[in-house]
Amino acid sequence: MAGRLGEFELIETYFAPLTRGVEGAFNLKDDAAVIVPPAGKSMVITTDTIVEGVHFFSDDLPEDIAAKMLRVSLSDLAAMGSIPAYYNLSIAITTSISGQWFDKFTKSLKADQDKYGIFLIGGDTVLTPGPLTFTITAIGFIAVGKILRRNGAKIDDDIWVSGSIGDAALGLMVAKGKLNHVSDTQKKYLITRYRRPDPRTELAPNLLDDVNAAIDISDGLIADLGHMCSESKVGADILMANIPLSRAGRSVINHEPSYLELVLGGGDDFELLFTADRSIRDTFKSISKNLEISLTRIGSIVNTRSVRIFDQSGAQYSPKGIGYTHF
Repeated sequence: MAGRLGEFELIETYFAPLTRGVEGAFNLKDDAAVIVPPAGKSMVITTDTIVEGVHFFSDDLPEDIAAKMLRVSLSDLAAMGSIPAYYNLSIAITTSISGQWFDKFTKSLKADQDKYGIFLIGGDTVLTPGPLTFTITAIGFIAVGKILRRNGAKIDDDIWVSGSIGDAALGLMVAKGKLNHVSDTQKKYLITRYRRPDPRTELAPNLLDDVNAAIDISDGLIADLGHMCSESKVGADILMANIPLSRAGRSVINHEPSYLELVLGGGDDFELLFTADRSIRDTFKSISKNLEISLTRIGSIVNTRSVRIFDQSGAQYSPKGIGYTHF
């Protein structure tokens, strides 16, 4: 295991440096970390697990596994509007994992820690016969009373999404050896979107004063919009033509329209989906321009209890599935 390093050598060599001197982490030498929230801040806590064969492939690079593992949790923090701060990491590893693997894995974590401003403060390490399993508990902070939730959508709100939709699901198809009609450049783009999502941590704090409800798109656009509507006791009408596609995604759909099902329900986009009053559309235009993150209005909240999709002719479109389910 890890070049025959023992558990404590493994922690000291590869993981303790990721604490970067955070006082309450105690260099990972105590049983737990101690965190004092800044004055006037609430603590936001989320936990996510990724499993070999379910969320990543056995031959995926350790750099990509590390990035996806951390960024999935960062997306949850962003959906609540919080600023990332710390995380705990629990790993269940097999004896085949080498020190070289851990070196690449932790270097990737360090790069993302620097990028997103988050630090390791603790965790656990165990052996398993398989599969590889990683669990992150991420902690963020937000001003008291400012939290974004799923349950605040209001009738006549606009529905917005960040970025483009469907790239990750299409990237999974590329990873499975499909979509051979797209260019190598487009394949690379799509599979990167699947393996290395882009959590909208920079966007989230800019939404706090204007957004009524928010969620990140992990299970699929239609499924997660349905979760929001269910919690808010409303419905939604969206226009298929308004759903933002990347150039690569549009190329796939133009060649094979049946992949629209994946765009709507494939999941793993980790973009933000949110609602806001119609009166502040210009605010989002300014935010989009300032942050260089595309924000697209795709529909509106309505007084029903269902999510309806309309095509360019005004006809209602009914997808075969609504998104990913964990069980």
